[in-house]
Amino acid sequence: MPHAVSPATPRIRQVRFGANYTPATNWMHAWLDLDLDDVRRDFEPLAALGLDHVRLFPLWPLLQPNRTLIRDRALDDVRRVVDVAAEFGLDATVDVIQGHLSSFDFVPAWLGSWHDTNMFTDPAALAAQAELVHRLGTRLADAPTFLGLTLGNELDQFSARTHPSPWPVTPDEAARWLVTLLDAAGRAAPGRLHVHSEYDAVWYLDGHGFTPTHAARLGDATTVHSWVFNGTAARYGGRSVASDRHAEYLIELSRAFATDPHRPVWLQEVGAPANCLTADEAPDFLEATVRAACRTENLWGVTWWCSHDVSRDLADFPELEHTLGLLGADRSVKPIGRRFAQIVPELRTPQPAPARTLGIVVPVDADDVPISRGALSPGGPVFQAWVDACTAGVDPALVTSRTAEDEASLAARGINELVRPDVSGGFAYRSVNTVVDG
Repeated sequence: MPHAVSPATPRIRQVRFGANYTPATNWMHAWLDLDLDDVRRDFEPLAALGLDHVRLFPLWPLLQPNRTLIRDRALDDVRRVVDVAAEFGLDATVDVIQGHLSSFDFVPAWLGSWHDTNMFTDPAALAAQAELVHRLGTRLADAPTFLGLTLGNELDQFSARTHPSPWPVTPDEAARWLVTLLDAAGRAAPGRLHVHSEYDAVWYLDGHGFTPTHAARLGDATTVHSWVFNGTAARYGGRSVASDRHAEYLIELSRAFATDPHRPVWLQEVGAPANCLTADEAPDFLEATVRAACRTENLWGVTWWCSHDVSRDLADFPELEHTLGLLGADRSVKPIGRRFAQIVPELRTPQPAPARTLGIVVPVDADDVPISRGALSPGGPVFQAWVDACTAGVDPALVTSRTAEDEASLAARGINELVRPDVSGGFAYRSVNTVVDG
């Protein structure tokens, strides 16, 4: 069996809680001139909150500025940060092809302008990325606290038609890219948790080359990125059932497409955006979101976005990026950080999952691609059926139409009632997650 398709997985015995690491000094540009003492000053208060891991984002152009040049010093810098995290009892997971962060794209020059080529489909570009994944994985493989690699942050956005300069892919091309890089990670660092991540277009955007089956079946776990600025808060309210349980919805939606009933799901990114929530609402939103996510089965962990606010000394960030941290840019603990610390000890032990006897049916085609991904998005009939059930006090599951015809599969999940939303109305997901103000 190839590495990219996970075997049956044992049940989660402890839920992990961590933060996506955004350096307090110079944000991700800190990788240009790494100061390990600054890193230590960042990690100390995160460990004091009771977190157990950080997710790191070295920038792709610094790691691989030329297609055939992978910088050893840059790889060593990543290893140094992993080792510093260990000083504070923090494990580390590392993104490789980085990619896209906080409305900025970090793409090496050998892929753009006069050299423009599709990063997903060009054979030379794919081989170069696989080599980078292998080299970084090899450099980290013997670090005791290294958890594994994520291919990169929401790289599917480079293929989306909403991107200013898209590199389109078919589902088969997307699968080939994912499997090639996941296999490279598995060879370099066997036995670690190697995953990929997509933004919610994978679930909500019709015609998107990355599909729910990619998310739920390739790699060692499914990653979920949940942001209520995607239309959820605008339609239902920032502190609504829909918003508080959006992450839970995506987790349950991912389970509808998984073939391994014990597949881990990692809530890899979730935050409290200030364009949807007031500062006073943010701690309660965090608690409601995390508690809801912890009611799902096989939850690997929750990694909050993000560790530190982006400093206002830096220009051109969307306003909300300056407010998302558990800590301020001065490293002081914010109310939302204190709330996270308060609930983590209780939730680290997996919570009893509620019985989900009601299944909401997602119509799919012969390839398990939803007939209407827009119907799954905020305001669509599948999403609305979820909200209605939750509002009525019912904990729903989601199943594909193929599963709905399989009585044994329904019985295995304890589902004895089905709701079949009408998805024939032509629903379109119109949100663009990367929005630059002004």
